[in-house]
Amino acid sequence: MKEILSHKEILSNLQHIAEVFTEDKLTLTTAESCTGGGLAFEFTRLPGSSAWFNQGWVTYSNEAKVSALGVSQDALGSGAVSEACATEMAMGARKAAHADFAISITGIAGPDGGTESKPVGTVWIGFASHERAHAFCFHFTGDRHQIREQAIQAAILGVVLWLDDSLAHIYFEESNLPVKKHSHF
Repeated sequence: MKEILSHKEILSNLQHIAEVFTEDKLTLTTAESCTGGGLAFEFTRLPGSSAWFNQGWVTYSNEAKVSALGVSQDALGSGAVSEACATEMAMGARKAAHADFAISITGIAGPDGGTESKPVGTVWIGFASHERAHAFCFHFTGDRHQIREQAIQAAILGVVLWLDDSLAHIYFEESNLPVKKHSHF
């Protein structure tokens, strides 16, 4: 498996996120599909995470995305694994949780479910704040577990980089991660 982050880097980034969100009195929420709550698990691994992580959703079915997060049928018209769905999942979670920041993950972890246009490993990660929302398309490789882990790691790194817009531009535009940037303001 190609790791995005080492175990030590994951913990360091989680500690940085916790420090910034605690210090700035910000809250974070998640909306997950293919990762099944794995991102929320990582965010709550540190003691004191209840100060900044208030809740998360696992919305595996389209019905759950609509009823829990308010994802529109128009967004789902592009498929559950799409820019529109990831963006609306993040915006819906942020609004429902009254959080300052939200992250969503929706994708095809495999081994089945892929198509020519959306192969196994296609994952959209959405980020939403009060001011803006972004969705990024990744194309991960490996088995189901590896794809899910890479998605979780990319989301953690994305939060760190979101906290510093100048680094986010460098990372998402010039890194060797298989990602395309899409944004909505």
